[in-house]
Amino acid sequence: MLQQATLQDVETIVEHRWAMFRDMGHGDEAALQMMATAFRPWLCQKMEEGEYLAWFVTGPDGTVAAGLGLWLMDWPPHMVGPGSRRGNILNVYTRPECRRQGMARALMQTALAWCGANGIRAVILHASDEGRALYQKLGFQATNEMRIMLG
Repeated sequence: MLQQATLQDVETIVEHRWAMFRDMGHGDEAALQMMATAFRPWLCQKMEEGEYLAWFVTGPDGTVAAGLGLWLMDWPPHMVGPGSRRGNILNVYTRPECRRQGMARALMQTALAWCGANGIRAVILHASDEGRALYQKLGFQATNEMRIMLG
C-alpha cells in the first residue's frame, strides 16, 4: 500500500536516509550519525512548512518497505519555466529484501504525478548507480550540473 508520510514518520525517513547512504558505500558510522543528527531538525522544519513531502510503500508484513522524499526547492524563474519551485527527489530507499518489486517505480510515479498536478515542471535528483536505469526509463536525463566541495 502506498501512502503519504506525516511528521510522525520522521524517524523512518531518517533511518531510510542512513540506510541509503550506507548502501551507497558510506560506511563511517560516526559520519552517518552526524548527518542524521543534522538532517532530523531540517526535515521537521521542511515538513512543517510543506516544503518536504514523502511517501512510503508498505510491504506484505505491514512495515514500511520503501520510501521517497520530495523537497520543494525555491528556485529563480528559468528557461524551463517561470515557476519559482523545483522538485528535488531524494532519500529513495527500498529495503534489500523488497527490491525489484516495482516499489521505487511506484513511488517515483507518485512524486512525479504530484509535481505535474501542482505546476512543478522541473524535477531533479542525484542518481545512485543502482537507481540510474529506473530514472532514465522514467525520462530523467543527465544535465550539465557541476560541483565543488570546499573545506
